[in-house]
Amino acid sequence: MPIYHDVPQYSVAWDNLRIGIPTSSGFEKIITPTGKESAQWKKYAHALIAERVLNRRLESFMSPWMERGKELEEDAMSQYELMRDIETKEIGFVTTDDGKIGCSPDRLVGEDGLLELKVPAPQTQIDYILGEELVKAYYPQLQGQLFVTERKWVDIMAYHPEIPPVITRLHRDEGYIECMQLYLAKVTSYIDEKMAYIETLGGNNAKKI
Repeated sequence: MPIYHDVPQYSVAWDNLRIGIPTSSGFEKIITPTGKESAQWKKYAHALIAERVLNRRLESFMSPWMERGKELEEDAMSQYELMRDIETKEIGFVTTDDGKIGCSPDRLVGEDGLLELKVPAPQTQIDYILGEELVKAYYPQLQGQLFVTERKWVDIMAYHPEIPPVITRLHRDEGYIECMQLYLAKVTSYIDEKMAYIETLGGNNAKKI
């Protein structure tokens, strides 16, 4: 069963929960949108190992685009609720029951759904309106959120205050999630194995998971 952690997103507590574990926003470095193993997985694992050794996040800052997205998130969420005639619920951080894998969807929707908000550049918003790149671009993240939360579907919404929004619903892809679980197990086992080796070298500040 997933564990829901009641912490504000982007807070110190939220950051601390993410130290050294794969999260859905990084799943593209483990599995490609087509279900193949990503060539980036070992580099990603090493970054997570470094976080455990340092006991802090390597990326604890917000880029200008992240800041913009955070500023417009409330507007995007309000428009989604209006268009879908539904209320959403804030969420902090969700982990698998062993605490080794996590995700941070933007909202819970009803009993079965999630909402993931994106605030892209104007030209990217046009790309999403005219094609199907929105889901393709975030497929590992979205299926990862469904895996961790055990929910049935996720709506991804691309929002720009001056351009029509795009909302696409994605349901669980059990075959893809099965592949994802295998690759995630490989990564978490690799991290545990290498952490055990590093601890034999005398490091004793590492975060335990």
